[in-house]
Amino acid sequence: MNLRQLRYVVATADHGTMTSAAQALYVAQPALSRAIRELERELGIELFARSGRGVVLTVAGEEVVRQARIALHATDAIEAVSAARGNGRGTELRIAAAPTLEPELTGRLLPRFSRDQPAVRIRVVRCDGREAVGTAVRTGQADLAITDLPVPGDLAAHPFEQRELVLISPPGLKLRDPVPLLALDGMRLVLPAKGGARRAELDAMLARIGASPVAAVESDERGSWLDSVRAGMGSLLWYRNQVEDTEGVVIRSFLPPITRTIGLVHAHRPLPPVVRDFLAFAKDRG
Repeated sequence: MNLRQLRYVVATADHGTMTSAAQALYVAQPALSRAIRELERELGIELFARSGRGVVLTVAGEEVVRQARIALHATDAIEAVSAARGNGRGTELRIAAAPTLEPELTGRLLPRFSRDQPAVRIRVVRCDGREAVGTAVRTGQADLAITDLPVPGDLAAHPFEQRELVLISPPGLKLRDPVPLLALDGMRLVLPAKGGARRAELDAMLARIGASPVAAVESDERGSWLDSVRAGMGSLLWYRNQVEDTEGVVIRSFLPPITRTIGLVHAHRPLPPVVRDFLAFAKDRG
C-alpha cells in the first residue's frame, strides 16, 4: 500500500468514475485503474462496484476512503512544512493548456515531474484554444503554457518536441505508403466528437488540404479510438509517438509529412525557481 494508491481511491470516490479521477490527478486512466486493482488484491477486498457508467464504494471501500482521507491530510500537512522551508520550491506551478495538448501534460510530463518535486502543487489552467493559452500567460493566470510553435515575439518559447501526424488504419485497407494527403478525401475516419477543440483542429487541417472525409465514428473517448480502427470501422489521424499498442493496425506517414512542434512558453519576465526547474525538466525529457 502507498500514498499514490490512496490518492487514486479517494479521487475515484469523489469523482464517481475512474476516467474523471485520472483527469483530475493528471495521470493516465489505465494506470489509475491498475493501481486500484493492485490495492484491492493486496487488501483482499473490493473497494468499488460498477454503477451504470461509473463506480460506487462498497461498504469496505467507504471505510478505506475514510481512513485514507485522514492519512492524506496528515501527509499534506507534512508537505506544507517542507514547502515552507523549500526556498520557493514548494509553491504552486500553473501551466496553461488547450484540450488538444493537455494529455501531453497529464499523461507524461506532470506525473514524472511530481515524483521529482513532490512538494510542488501543480495546477492545469484549461484554455479553449491557442489564443486563450497565450492570454493566460500574458495576464499572469499561468506561469507557463504548452502550445504549438511558433508564438508571437512577446512570449519566450522553448521547443521540446516535434511530433508527426500519421494515418492509423485497419490491416486490409489498400493505401500507398506514404499516403498522399488528398487520399483523405472521402476516407472513413474515427474522429473526435463535434464541438470540441480536437475536432475543430482536425477539421481546420482537413479543410486546408481540401479533404472531406466521412465520419465513421465520432467520440471523445481516446481509449476506444484504436479499438474502432481494429474493428475495421475507419482510420485514425493521430501522433506516431503517442501510439503505444500497434497490434492489429497499420501506421503510415503522409506525403508531404505533417509535423507539429510543441513547446513551453512564458512571458518575458523573471521566472521563479520552480518554473525554471520545470523548463529544464521538460527539455531534458523532450
